[in-house]
Amino acid sequence: MYESTNRASPKVSFREALIGGQAPDRGLYVPVEIPRFGKGEIESYNGLEYHEIAHSVAMKFLEGEVPSGEVARIAREAYDFEVPIEHVSERSYVMRLDRGPTASFKDFAARMMARLMQYFLRLDEKEILILTATSGDTGSAVASAFHGLDNIRVVVLFPKREVTDRQRRQMTTLGGNVSTLALDGKFDDCQALVKQAFSDKELTYLNLSSANSINFGRLLPQSVYYVYAWAKLHKGAGEEIIFSVPSGNFGDLMGGLIAKRMGLPVSRFIAATNENDEFPRFMQSGVYKPLRPSRACISNAMNVGHPSNLARLFHMYGGWMSESGLVKEQPDLAAMRADIWSVSVSDDETRRTIVDAYKRHKLLLEPHGAVGWAALNEYMRGGKGTLAVSLETADPAKFPDEIVSALGFEPPLPRSLSGLEGRREYVSDLGSDYGSLKEYLKRMG
Repeated sequence: MYESTNRASPKVSFREALIGGQAPDRGLYVPVEIPRFGKGEIESYNGLEYHEIAHSVAMKFLEGEVPSGEVARIAREAYDFEVPIEHVSERSYVMRLDRGPTASFKDFAARMMARLMQYFLRLDEKEILILTATSGDTGSAVASAFHGLDNIRVVVLFPKREVTDRQRRQMTTLGGNVSTLALDGKFDDCQALVKQAFSDKELTYLNLSSANSINFGRLLPQSVYYVYAWAKLHKGAGEEIIFSVPSGNFGDLMGGLIAKRMGLPVSRFIAATNENDEFPRFMQSGVYKPLRPSRACISNAMNVGHPSNLARLFHMYGGWMSESGLVKEQPDLAAMRADIWSVSVSDDETRRTIVDAYKRHKLLLEPHGAVGWAALNEYMRGGKGTLAVSLETADPAKFPDEIVSALGFEPPLPRSLSGLEGRREYVSDLGSDYGSLKEYLKRMG
């Protein structure tokens, strides 16, 4: 069962949490109890394919709601691409989560989530409207994952000045059941409008749902790659691992923390942010203050001044945060600090890291992955021999200007990004007021 972080909504099943997206009290759904791995279970994953591990992990949450064979089929279809773990130095690695159809780690969550949603909607003979906000890669991954599904329509809001040309075209060139809205504002503005629409009783007839990381259906698949990395790299049962996680809306970090609560032996998570440093400041001071407006950084998908998933993070450690960022009950900060170390990485340091990683190791990173790698290096000073993995969350070809500026060459273009420039775009401009979004959605209904 799943409960709301705002504590005022009834408990629901996974199906209800997935299809509903956000709880009626505007809180986020979290599992009442996180299932545990059996003794020796994760060690047995060493010889399995990625989709097989995904099936095993997912069944711990889906038992009794989705048949095992159906989950196996969904995982096979969702994960038909490689998941490279690149050795860099000593026992430090980069896990490349950028080989999916939109060259972003968001493919891992969106593809499985879309197929689970379609499974339940077919059972119910129901249609829904996915409304989601993006600061970069979420929109393209969601649009791609849901494109062409006949019982689901998608509307994506994005800040028009804070996504790259390729990120935009991945969303806007699909058409069909996918609509895109370019907002004259920040990601936090997009996210606030989406949350307002979810709580608007006049739009209930649209059957709104979310594919942002406010939906728990996004977090479940994201827990899998942490398990996969440990299963492939560990040298003994119980060996602990460190993960460095580029963090914007904190859904990726929450996926890792769920895996840890399931029994994955993680010694520390590094929550690596860009100059939007509201979380590192909280971890140092114990005082949380949203950053408004958010700061525009080259790692644009992380330009979040108030991460939605902090409500889940606080809940996991016994605290209570409202959707607006008001701390109603403090979490166990000592326990949080024991599990998480957080640091802010500037744009200048991000650029230096791109250059340094390539010169030293021939390691090609884009800005988000560079934030994660810079944070890992800062944390690991003197910590040689410790198993550590930094997440690379997007293909460097999505940020060609930064790569050319830093390294003097164009990054190789993966097949998933080729040909975008010549395609027609389907996009509408939107003001930053809720009334404009509401009227747009009502016309869709």
